Amino acid sequence: MTRPSLRVQLTALYAGLVLAVAVPMLLLAGFLFGRDQHRLRAGDAVPPPDTTAQQVDAALAGTAAVVVVLSVVAAWWLAGRFLRPLRAMTVTAAEISATNLNRRLGLRGPDDELTRLARTLDDLFARLDAAFAAQRCFVANASHELRTPLAGQRAVLQVALADPGATAAGLRAACEEVLDLGVRQERLIDALLSLAEGQRGLDRREVVDLAGLTRQVLLDRPTDLAVHAALDPAPVSGDPDLLASMIGNLVDNALRHNVPGGSVTLATGPAGLAISNTGPAVPVEDLDRLFQPFQRLGAARTHSAGGHGLGLAIVRAVAETHGADLSAAPRPCGGLTVTIRFP
Repeated sequence: MTRPSLRVQLTALYAGLVLAVAVPMLLLAGFLFGRDQHRLRAGDAVPPPDTTAQQVDAALAGTAAVVVVLSVVAAWWLAGRFLRPLRAMTVTAAEISATNLNRRLGLRGPDDELTRLARTLDDLFARLDAAFAAQRCFVANASHELRTPLAGQRAVLQVALADPGATAAGLRAACEEVLDLGVRQERLIDALLSLAEGQRGLDRREVVDLAGLTRQVLLDRPTDLAVHAALDPAPVSGDPDLLASMIGNLVDNALRHNVPGGSVTLATGPAGLAISNTGPAVPVEDLDRLFQPFQRLGAARTHSAGGHGLGLAIVRAVAETHGADLSAAPRPCGGLTVTIRFP
C-alpha cells in the first residue's frame, strides 16, 4: 500500500479538525432551533406549518455542505503553502550530486523547523563537498606516489639495457636499485592499506595494553637516538593490529624527523599515550595539515628518509576509529609532542 502524499494528509487533518468543531456546532444549533420551535407550537393557538422544520433541516444541510467544501479547499491551500519551502528544498537537494556539491539550499525566513532543517542539510552538503574534495586530492596524490617508483624502475632498466658495454657489476647495481624502488613501493602500499584499515572501523575489540605494544615497537626499531620510555600499564579496548600500527607510525615519525644526537620520549598510562621528539621546528599553523594524507613540511627531507606523508594520517585514522582524542603541539626547542587519550 502506498501512503498518501503529505499534502493530502495535512488536508485531511486540517479539514477533519474544522469539521470536528463545525458539525457538532451545526447539530447543536439545529437541536436548539427545533426545541424553540416546539415550544412555540405548544404555546400558539395555531401551530406553524410543518414546512418550517423541513426548511430548517435543508438550511442546516446546505450550511454543512458549504462548511465541508470550504474546509477542504482552505485546508488544501494551507497545506500547499506550508509545504512550498519543503518542495523547493526537495527539488534543490535532488539536483545536488557528487559533482555539484557547491550548491546550497539557502532557505531564508524565520527560525523555524524548516529553516533549521535547511541549515542542517547545507552543513551536510558542505561536509560532503569537503570529503569529496579530500578524496579527489588523496587519489591524485596516491597515483603520483605510486607512479614515481614505477617511473624510477623503468628509467633504471632502460638505462641499463641501452648501455652496450654494460658489465655484470653494472647490471647487478641496476637490479639492486630496482629492488630498492620496489621496496619503497611496497612500503607505500602497506601504508595505504593501513590507512584504509584505520578508516574502515573496528571489526573486533579486545583489551590491549598500550605499554606492551609500545615496548614491542621499540624492540623492533633499534636506533642510535636516545629513547626514554616510561611505560606504565595502559589497558584500552580496541583492535591490537590497528593500535600497533598507530604506535609504530608514531615512533617512526619521531625517529625519522629528528636531529643527530636527538631523543625520543614515550609515556603510557591510564590516560593513553604520549610521545615527543627533538627535531626541526614545526609551525603551529601546519599542525593540522601534518595529519592529512601526503602532507609534508619538508618534501626533500621526508623523501630522503623514506617517508610518504601517511604516517600521521594513519595515526589520526586509528585514533578516531577508537574514539580517542588526539592532540599535537610543537616543542619550543623543535620537534613535536603527540598525545592520544582513550575513552
